[in-house]
Amino acid sequence: MLKSLSRGLVLAAGLLASSAIADPDPMPVESISRKDPRWILIKQFFLEKNAPAHEFVEDFLIASDRNGLDWRLLPSIALIESGGGKQARNNNIFGWANCKVHFKTTRDGIYRVASRLRHSELYKHKKTVDQILWTYNPQEAYVRHVRAAMDRLGPAHLIPAPAY
Repeated sequence: MLKSLSRGLVLAAGLLASSAIADPDPMPVESISRKDPRWILIKQFFLEKNAPAHEFVEDFLIASDRNGLDWRLLPSIALIESGGGKQARNNNIFGWANCKVHFKTTRDGIYRVASRLRHSELYKHKKTVDQILWTYNPQEAYVRHVRAAMDRLGPAHLIPAPAY
């Protein structure tokens, strides 16, 4: 009886601990159609630069959609910060916290950074792309480079194709 009680306590403690360290923005259950014009544009954007980030197009879009971010923001920051993953360190294609933050995977980094750009105290009151970028890196040249990359991707108002 004592053995089963102690096993139950260990199991309960494990469940409580795992929920406390749960990923704040879990990997996607949803998907993005490859017919979505945004998917096509991001894929081409990275392939033209031989950037490894082309493997994460769906993740960029899902993370952006979940967090109400302009769909062009994350890929553009990734391009400017790491050449779209060419110079990424610690699975950190965004240069987040001067690349000192280690992400479990690149995909994990995409979802975590997107979540922070919408929900952290530093960003949650920033409503425009420019406000987010000035907080991310308050250098005029940086904001200009990211905005130029966003413009190369296409217009902000592209309507996603239905998934099927």
